[in-house]
Amino acid sequence: MKVPFSPPDITEEEINEVAEALRSGWITTGPRTKEFERQIAEYCGTEKAVCLNSATACLEQSLRVMGIGAGDEVITTAYTYTATCSCICHVGATPVLVDTLPGTFEMDPQQVRNAVTEKTKAIICVDLAGIIYSKYDEIFQIAEEKKVLFHPSNERQQALGRIMVMSDAAHAFGAKQNGKICGQIADFTCFSFHAVKNLTTAEGGAAVWSKTVTESGIDSEKLYRDYMLLSLHGQSKDALAKTQAGAWEYDITDPYYKCNMTDIMAAIGLVQLKRYPEILEKRRKIIGKYDWALKDLPVEVLTHYDGQNISSGHLYMVRLTGKTREECNAVIERLAKKDIASNVHYKPLPLLTAYKNRGFDIQNYPNAYRQFANEITLPLHTCLSNEQIEYVIKEFKDAL
Repeated sequence: MKVPFSPPDITEEEINEVAEALRSGWITTGPRTKEFERQIAEYCGTEKAVCLNSATACLEQSLRVMGIGAGDEVITTAYTYTATCSCICHVGATPVLVDTLPGTFEMDPQQVRNAVTEKTKAIICVDLAGIIYSKYDEIFQIAEEKKVLFHPSNERQQALGRIMVMSDAAHAFGAKQNGKICGQIADFTCFSFHAVKNLTTAEGGAAVWSKTVTESGIDSEKLYRDYMLLSLHGQSKDALAKTQAGAWEYDITDPYYKCNMTDIMAAIGLVQLKRYPEILEKRRKIIGKYDWALKDLPVEVLTHYDGQNISSGHLYMVRLTGKTREECNAVIERLAKKDIASNVHYKPLPLLTAYKNRGFDIQNYPNAYRQFANEITLPLHTCLSNEQIEYVIKEFKDAL
């Protein structure tokens, strides 16, 4: 029996919507993208949403709209995928990596507190595996505590009046914590709609911002327009606006970037969003089956659902108690021989060449390394049949 790791859950409805987009004659950013943005904002309970071609672009442009760049520092966790940190490098700011809390995948707030300097302009938290980071309250507290060190360099930073708190919520679209849905907690939240994500547009992502941002006096419409400029070469009108009668005239305000979402991508997303409650429920049931089957094994798993959290159920991460990385790799290889694809999430950034070359040493992140050293991620997606789930459980137990 073959079990892929994370194929996209695409039905005939998505295919038909894409075909309609193709027939419409409008396949770049247009009416479907704008409608998708509207529905995402409504789903997240935010004033606006911006759809771009990746979560990485959303993270990067969120830093740019707040004027964060060369000479600034941005703090984030060592335990994440490169996109969380590469966006900091893209804008010319300096990444400052901190370790995780002992025995968890979550960024250590005390290390964040210690890392803040007069150059710190943002903290990027990570909602790993679909579970919202549990320490946002403390991170906001740190931002308040450190106001005396905060030196705004533009009007938006001055309006916010403190270090910006961002969420890399690539895994967490639809997750909830203490009654708040992901998108309402951090100042800026960025989602991924990559092919392996719960809700996909093939590639793509979205950025939203909370009431805290707009209530500080930052104009939401102007913020949205700046994202649009940044995503389309700095062009003052998008292709849709230019099609209006006599409206060809445009300006280029600055030589910016090209990272817009297309209507073909949005067509997939509109159907996926309609199906999303069903997708989340399926994931919850699969996690329940895994949790029950593994409860007596020498493993540690994440708690996806409790009194505070409702996860989006994106990844099923397992730590093999007392095992080495080499032993875990042997389990992965044994599963592969049984046609079961598993994975590892993630190699801490200081283990990667790009970040070694920037002076980061894994010896300074012992907790993150310990979390990585015995982690395996089992297949979790809504195309799994009951037979495949049982097969994965059986073969994992045998391999273990």
